[in-house]
This record gives sequence, structure tokens and C-alpha cells, in this order.
Amino acid sequence: MAKDKKAAGDKIAPAKGKLGIMIPGMGAVATTFVAGVEAVRKGHAKPIGSLTQMGTVRLGKRTEGRTPKVNEFVPLAGLSDLVFMGWDIFEDDMYTAASKAGVLEKDLLTKIKPFLQSVKPRKAVFDRHYVKKLDGHHVKSGKNKMDLAEQLRADIRDFKKSSGADRLVMMWCGSTEIFIQQTASHASVQAFEKALKSSSPDIAPSMIYAYAALMEGVPFANGAPNLTVDIPAMQELSRRNEAPICGKDFKTGQTLIKTVLAPTFKARMLGVSGWYSTNILGNRDGEVLDDPESFKTKEESKLGVLEHILQPDLYPELYGNIFHKVRINYYPPRGDNKEGWDNIDIFGWLNYPMQIKVDFLCRDSILAAPIVLDLVLFLDLAQRTPELSGIGIQEWLSFYFKSPMTAPGLYPEHDLFIQSMKLKNTLRHLRGEEMITHLGLEYYD
Repeated sequence: MAKDKKAAGDKIAPAKGKLGIMIPGMGAVATTFVAGVEAVRKGHAKPIGSLTQMGTVRLGKRTEGRTPKVNEFVPLAGLSDLVFMGWDIFEDDMYTAASKAGVLEKDLLTKIKPFLQSVKPRKAVFDRHYVKKLDGHHVKSGKNKMDLAEQLRADIRDFKKSSGADRLVMMWCGSTEIFIQQTASHASVQAFEKALKSSSPDIAPSMIYAYAALMEGVPFANGAPNLTVDIPAMQELSRRNEAPICGKDFKTGQTLIKTVLAPTFKARMLGVSGWYSTNILGNRDGEVLDDPESFKTKEESKLGVLEHILQPDLYPELYGNIFHKVRINYYPPRGDNKEGWDNIDIFGWLNYPMQIKVDFLCRDSILAAPIVLDLVLFLDLAQRTPELSGIGIQEWLSFYFKSPMTAPGLYPEHDLFIQSMKLKNTLRHLRGEEMITHLGLEYYD
């Protein structure tokens, strides 16, 4: 077995050199992430919330006592090797953008001010048709959408050269676009490229970024509920160029709680008659979601969670008549400090009703930043792993998303605990270790 383990581990290329992280959208999430990485590198803070930095993975039996840290078990890029670049519709450098976002305290930002000021945005690909509540003038112009994609590809190549990065990852931290459904333009790479050249309205800006990244062989993660890489063309391109993809929509606040509570109800066969969720949020994300077309995209992402976890088709008496409502309200005084309030009507033995109320006063970007870190490091690992690099969708990263991508025809797994098991078992598998099933009967032989 020891020989097999070594052989499995040797297949993963080492994380040598710099890892370049490219971010469309240098707002609250992006600046909190980059500032946080630099603060940790300088010893000003701890990477709390990051599985790759603080998490462990159990190996073998409980009696063996083998529990290495994740970043010691698999070869991940070190924080000191990360370099950054971004695009934005505003010209603010990361220090200015972080100050305006109001997530992090001035004292911390001042300690890392020179570094943050050095990260300046390139002109963004932007079209107000897709994000109606935002408007900026730091944008690219081109004769068509293919021209814009070529400009982004040039940016990617220039950043790789100027930064000295050996490998790259792109992480979408931009806004929620209007709701778009799949069309013939998305059916293949050939159809998609034709649509780019004709500047088809089916092609949103986030898709142009994803296309540019995948054409350059760069892994892409979608942190918003946009369609982006959830189309055959992108999945074809991802497999062809061995550039892993994952998404969509970071699982941070209210949905994180849902994917903890809903599995509890199902595990104990408790019924749910209603689940009302509302949010108040005052940052740029909240402003964008004040537009009904953008909210529709987010709503679709948030509503699907309960149906997939509770499986009403299998348990019609418990979940067949659930009333599920989601609301997001833009409330400027709250800033980035989002409040998610849930009222859950459940019923138990002999149909007796009960209620649960949750009031989660969370910090949106504080919860999202470590997700961004983990995803870029794991996507880079996937690209260095022959078993993962050519399969396209990285379903093992579902743990981080509201609407996890899956192979066509496969329903997504939303249960946080199953997602966690899937992620850690994937890491064990990559290193030739036994899967952990938690059966435990061997302790009683």
C-alpha cells in the first residue's frame, strides 16, 4: 500500500513558483480577500475561515492519530507565492476600493497600504444592460465581443509575464448579472465564438472573462449566480484546454445555515411546511440585487437548495407542500454587515407544529474572502493533478457554492456535511489514502 500511496502522490505536479490570481470585480469581496492574504503574510492576522490554511484531514482509523493539516497533506501554493491582478469599472486601486467598501478597519488597511495601492485595476469588460444598477467609465471598448475577449486574453498574458507568475487562476468576484437562460449560442465552442463575433445579447460580460481565461488554459471559478460557465461551450473548452472550472455563487451567510439545518430535519424525518428567508444588505451587491432582473438570478440560486436537500418527491408527506420564500432588500445603513433572518415552520410527531427562528448578523465579505482563497488554491491543485485537470467541472468543490455545478443530468449535492466529506475524500483519493466511511465496525471485531 505504501508504494501505491507514493505513486498516487507523485502524479500531482509540485506548486513551484508564483500563482497569479486574476479577479474581475475589485469590490468588497476581492479587496477583503487580497487585504486579508497580505495581512496574514505580514503576521497581522490569522486566516480564520480557510480550510486550506487551518483545516485538517483525518487519515486511516481514529486510533492511528494521523490528522495532518490540509496544506501539509496536498501540495498547495503558499500564501507567499500569490500575486494579484484585477479588472474593474472604477479606477480605484485596492487600498482606495477597500476603504470605500468599509469592511476592514482603517488601522489594518494602513499597515498594508503600500501593497494594496500597488494593485491597480485594468479596464473592465462591462455592459450596463447586464448590471443595471452600476455604471463606471473604466471600461474597454471594441468592435465586438470577440474583440473584447481578445483584449482580456492580452491582459492575461501581460500579467503572467510582468508578474513572473508560473500559473494562473481567475476568480469572478463581480456583480450578479441579469437572469440569462441557455440558448443555441451556448451549445458549443463554435456556436459561442460565432455569438461573440456578432456581439449576441446571449453573451454576458462574465462569459467573456471565462472564455478568455479558458482559452488561455486558466482555471475559472464563478463566485456569482450568473450562468457564465454553466453552459456546454465552457465545459467543452474547460476539458479541451485542461482548465478546471467550478461554481456557482459563494455559499456564505443564509444559504450556509440552510445547508446545515435542512439536512438535520431530513435526517430526523421532521416535516417542513414553510421557510421564509429575508436579507438586508447595504453594499454594492445589495444595490445590484435591488434590480429585479439581477435578483431573479440570485433567487434561482438560493431557492434550489431546499428542494435538492429535502427531496420532496421521495418524502411528499414531509416536504411536498413546503412554502419557500426568499427576499433580499437593499438597506444602505447596514453596509457589508448583512442580516439574514429565517422563519422556519416545522412539524413533528403526530403532526404537531414547531418553529425555528434564525437571525444571522454576518459580514458578507468576511465570510466570502476565505472561500476565495480556498478555491484558487484548490483549482490550482486540480490543474496540477492529471486525474482532475481534464474533467472540466470540479464537483468536489461544491462545499463552497450555493448552486454547485455537476455533470449534465446529475442533481447537485447541497448537504454541507456530504459536501465536506466529498471534498476531503477527494483529497484522500489523490494521495492514495483510504476513503473514510465512518462505518466503524472494525473497532468492534
